[in-house]
Amino acid sequence: MPRENAVRESQSRRDYVKYAGVVVGGGLLAGCTGGADDSGNQSPTRTTESTTGAESYTVSMEPVGEVTFDSAPERWVPYDGGYADMGVALGRADGLAGIGGADRYYTDVYDELPGVTVDHDRIEENPEVRTKEHFYELDADVHLYDPKMLEHWFDWGQSDVDEIADNVAPFVGNLIFRRSDEWHDYRYYTLYEAFEKMAEVFDERDRYEAFADLHDEFVADIQRRLPPEDQRPNVFLTFEGTDEPETFSPYRLHDEGTSKKQWRDLGVHDALSGTDIENLSTANRGELDYETLLEVDPEVILVRGHERKSAAEFRETVLGYMRDHPVGSELAAVRNGRVYRGGYLHQGPIHNLFLTERAAQQMFPDIFGDVTGDERLFDRQRVADIVAGEF
Repeated sequence: MPRENAVRESQSRRDYVKYAGVVVGGGLLAGCTGGADDSGNQSPTRTTESTTGAESYTVSMEPVGEVTFDSAPERWVPYDGGYADMGVALGRADGLAGIGGADRYYTDVYDELPGVTVDHDRIEENPEVRTKEHFYELDADVHLYDPKMLEHWFDWGQSDVDEIADNVAPFVGNLIFRRSDEWHDYRYYTLYEAFEKMAEVFDERDRYEAFADLHDEFVADIQRRLPPEDQRPNVFLTFEGTDEPETFSPYRLHDEGTSKKQWRDLGVHDALSGTDIENLSTANRGELDYETLLEVDPEVILVRGHERKSAAEFRETVLGYMRDHPVGSELAAVRNGRVYRGGYLHQGPIHNLFLTERAAQQMFPDIFGDVTGDERLFDRQRVADIVAGEF
């Protein structure tokens, strides 16, 4: 049920953010009167403060509800690499003060984008921002976290969330990389729906729209070139972070989390369709052994947990071990060399362009070029220009 909260002024040194509670009975607290578009999404509300002439604006995102800003946040902390990438895409890399999980924030793709960088020293200094003490220390202007995730994964209570929202800065975010956690009983967002919310937070609508246009053109061009549906492979997506895998944690492609967006866009088939095997989640930590996997015998195996390896390093280690395994070597994907890195758990809009390109080349090299080759499916300079605000 929605909680009824009064508007609270942040007590941080940046005293410009107001935390505004949630929608109650169809009305908005604190006199906010935001409009909604035809899809039911709440559009940002803008109000001019008569005493200062400044124009505040309100952003609404589940599960927090409404947050009002008197100006765009400067210092910000995301929980994961997906939200970090959104901030970078919106031209806000300079304000990135730390991150909740640096181990899964992959920044090497920025090396291909002229002028796009992040401060790695700052990330290394603050790689796991998960405690109240750390939030106080960083004194950011906004926290791009799903507070329910903090409660269920890191033993926070609602009082802890309220304390940081009151005394430091508000939370705006939603755990979107998967949709299999029972505790997540509120609205999910697609990658670009969440990205649009972050654009509202940072008041960067133009950059968002430029990215959305690029993304839509890019995906449409790839989909236009795809083979017929019955010629697309069945795929097993798994997490197994060791170089010598013996068991495999399953993911289901029908789960609409953002971490699988590229596979859905390519229209590949879930090798686990028709089975009762469930998606990896907080509650489900089941694993498959080689014998069980051989019963499924997917055409392609995608293994997560190796994103800091090159394609060649992955083949030499993980695929090499599977080829020597007495049961693993019988798998069709192993025999045909169709075992690949499975992509990031947390991806933002820049990540997604690179991961979709890579996935297309993994699945359909005859159409899109080999994944280790030089063929490029989107314009790197155009991406860099959008980040720089030159569009």
